[in-house]
Amino acid sequence: MHQEQTPWQHTTVLLPEAVNALWGPEVGPHPQGLYVDATFGRGGHSRLLLSHLGPQAKLLALDRDPEAIAHATAGPQAITDPRFRIEHAAFSNWGEVVSELGLGPVHGLLMDIGVSSPQIDNPERGFSFRFDAPLDMRMDTTQGESVADYLAHASIDELAEVIQTYGEERFARPIAKALVARREAGQPVRTTAELSNVVAGAVKTREAGQNPATRTFQALRIHVNRELGELQDALEAALKMLAPGGRLAVISFHSLEDRIVKTFIAKHSRDEVDRRAPFAPPKAKLLHSLGRIKPSYDEVDGNPRSRSAVLRVAERSDVPWSHELAQPEGAGAGKGRGKGGRK
Repeated sequence: MHQEQTPWQHTTVLLPEAVNALWGPEVGPHPQGLYVDATFGRGGHSRLLLSHLGPQAKLLALDRDPEAIAHATAGPQAITDPRFRIEHAAFSNWGEVVSELGLGPVHGLLMDIGVSSPQIDNPERGFSFRFDAPLDMRMDTTQGESVADYLAHASIDELAEVIQTYGEERFARPIAKALVARREAGQPVRTTAELSNVVAGAVKTREAGQNPATRTFQALRIHVNRELGELQDALEAALKMLAPGGRLAVISFHSLEDRIVKTFIAKHSRDEVDRRAPFAPPKAKLLHSLGRIKPSYDEVDGNPRSRSAVLRVAERSDVPWSHELAQPEGAGAGKGRGKGGRK
């Protein structure tokens, strides 16, 4: 039976599946292991993790949303378990946080990528076209520029690329032109309702059952939060920080995210032959893919927002990490980390 959701309520998606994926039924959690919930949100996964971990284990959580940090540390819902620690940081920086705290290696890493229900349902955050509110969409409200600030200076070409790439919106250029035209007329878009109305006027055909602004809102949110770059950085850190046999579990909610996770796991789950030296031994694989899990019918019926969720799981091999193994053929020496983050 469908369960009614109260405002700002958060229902954790794939809760037991994601937690159990971090060790497997035949092994169980490491008795002195370090586990990382890199996207705390409202703590559903962290709380269930703590119920499984032994007294000598540790759980480190991260979130870049100050409201999530407050939820974990203050009030009746605060987590006071001495095995638990939470840091205000982007999930892409989880490896750096572990190192700075002198912890590691990590026996399980969980990432639940996307926007949490309290962020969507709180009008003040500006994530949803269902409410008229300031156009913000930052996951970390303490830094970075809001969507409104971005729209105040972005060019037509830049906006069109962002909306097409991150929203897969075929009317990206007409939308970009309409947004810039409004700005040049002295009426820059500053609220969710204004953005929704501009998009509705530029989109010529509409998908059944979908608000015409859906793809544009998604694209602008991904851009200002650097979500896809954050995900790539977080995945790469797993190669270095996971212990042999350590598990990686990632829940994504749209195809752009899932494609990154799927490609990353596939790349590092196969022996790779160097085409420049075809007779040399292949590069050893750093991961073992353990497949994917989708929400059950009952979960989707009770929480429609879980419909698009995909959980992908991999296990770290016992091959020592090296930069050569971790990088694709011909890649450079490294890449910078952004300060954005997530939920």
